[in-house]
Amino acid sequence: MDQLDFSFIILSFSSLFALLNPIGIAPIILSLTENYNLDEYKKLIRKSSFFACMILLIFAFMGKIIFSFYSITIHAFKIAGGILFLRIGLNMLEAKVSRTKSTPKESEEAESNTDIALSPIGIPLIAGPGAITSVMILSAQTVAFNQKIVFYLNIIISLFITFIILTLAKKLTKKLGTVGLRIIERIMGMILMVVAIQFIIDGIGTTIQIYATEILK
Repeated sequence: MDQLDFSFIILSFSSLFALLNPIGIAPIILSLTENYNLDEYKKLIRKSSFFACMILLIFAFMGKIIFSFYSITIHAFKIAGGILFLRIGLNMLEAKVSRTKSTPKESEEAESNTDIALSPIGIPLIAGPGAITSVMILSAQTVAFNQKIVFYLNIIISLFITFIILTLAKKLTKKLGTVGLRIIERIMGMILMVVAIQFIIDGIGTTIQIYATEILK
């Protein structure tokens, strides 16, 4: 990618936003904050969203360094990431909360935690393993400076939209209802599964091509 690729911009935004899944995690966050007044709730969501954004930006920046340190190829990580995205997407399609987002034990511990903004809401509910994997893979595909800036802006915009949705979660739940929210979540799950399959195909295809080239030398 030597110049701005709008298909990459759309892919990175849609996959990251689907993995953030604000519609799916909203009911969990509302249950964890049922004793919060409106001002406290807004402050908590603002803090959680900012923290999640910083985490994703750090992993996006460190992606290539981590790959290099552990001698991991982007193609292998694409296959692993695709499998993870496929699992998360399937859970969204079935309107289930992925265990990569939060486990029952983590939710129980959160109820007695005085500051839940950073954990479990910031991580792993908002910035879960899927979102972290996504930014690492996608950032490794950017080369030029302007591409990196656009990608980082994509992360910030995705988190800002997530922040808005979670801030308005109570109103959205009342207006759309449980059925409406589940329909939106299933649509996002389907999009994520398509992205996951494409990641797996790209990863396997490139790996086969590399090995075939080595054999034919």
